Amino acid sequence: MATYALWNNKGGVGKSHLMFQIACEYARTHPEQNVLVLDVCPQANASGMLLGGMNAGDQNLLKLGSANPRRTIAGYIRDRISSPYHNPAKGADYLVRVSDYNPQIPSNVHLIAGDDELEVLASRVSNATSPGPDDAWPKVHRWLADLIQDVRVRWGATHITTFIDCNPSFGIYTELAMSSSDRLIIPFSADGSSKRAVGAVLALLYGIVRTGGQQSEFFLKSNEFRMAVPKIYCYVGNRLTQANFSSASAFKSVVTEIGNAIWGAWSATPSNFYVHPTGGPPPASRTAFRQMFQYEIVDANTASVVSGALGIPIVALIDGMHVVVPGDKPVRVNQSQLNKQQPNLISLVATIE
Repeated sequence: MATYALWNNKGGVGKSHLMFQIACEYARTHPEQNVLVLDVCPQANASGMLLGGMNAGDQNLLKLGSANPRRTIAGYIRDRISSPYHNPAKGADYLVRVSDYNPQIPSNVHLIAGDDELEVLASRVSNATSPGPDDAWPKVHRWLADLIQDVRVRWGATHITTFIDCNPSFGIYTELAMSSSDRLIIPFSADGSSKRAVGAVLALLYGIVRTGGQQSEFFLKSNEFRMAVPKIYCYVGNRLTQANFSSASAFKSVVTEIGNAIWGAWSATPSNFYVHPTGGPPPASRTAFRQMFQYEIVDANTASVVSGALGIPIVALIDGMHVVVPGDKPVRVNQSQLNKQQPNLISLVATIE
């Protein structure tokens, strides 16, 4: 059991949708465990899907954000701003059981919901890192780790599995997420900008910069205060389209380029990666590396849209007609669409400890 952050330094890769699917599938296959989801993305897309989708999810987010105090991540951040260097140990007060709002979600999924107020609070969080005591920077960057610890104590658990949905930009909340995570899942799409974004991940977190490039303050501060950063667990080609031979070939070319960049990072510093407990030795070849660290989630087209819009995990979605927007015509989900994505997701989640 560990804390997994889903992040890429690029929007539009389906990160929040993948988070929604992974957390639900992990909970379904581990019914004996409580699963925690932290949404530190101001757009709160993962929270919206978990809480019921496009309509019901938005309404439930509004209710949580209107409570006093807000039962969202912004409510917790407000608490920490007022006590930046001492943990008030109230993080679990912001926790909700997702199935109380959306019965489609396994009952062991719990959420600290996202909130657009994070944007308003961001400068105050950054300001808390300096000036202040000499250890202000690490204390602030442990806020989410403190939150996870608060939940562990509430549950009486030694360890819990946590998934953190991150803001694509490398702002203060993403930094807090990286400082609080053990393992990193990197979603990407089949385009050139994803390759550049993966390069940015390697630079920002691990200091792997091009000749003459400057290392990020986060990397330098993490080293200064001896704070661990998450190890790369896998990189996931997400909602990939393979409609015909040409698109499949284009996908293969882009994925190869991205894989080469990550393989190069492994070859240079394998300690930045988490070797999966397969019982065998660490991968010694490009093929073995790909088998351990690379995954693909094929786009289920309409089924993917319906899953997120209705807050129904793709593995639980059934073929047939679904009303996505009340008053509009129902939308058909075909079993052939589900057959594309469900096995990919089940296979990926089966590797997560």
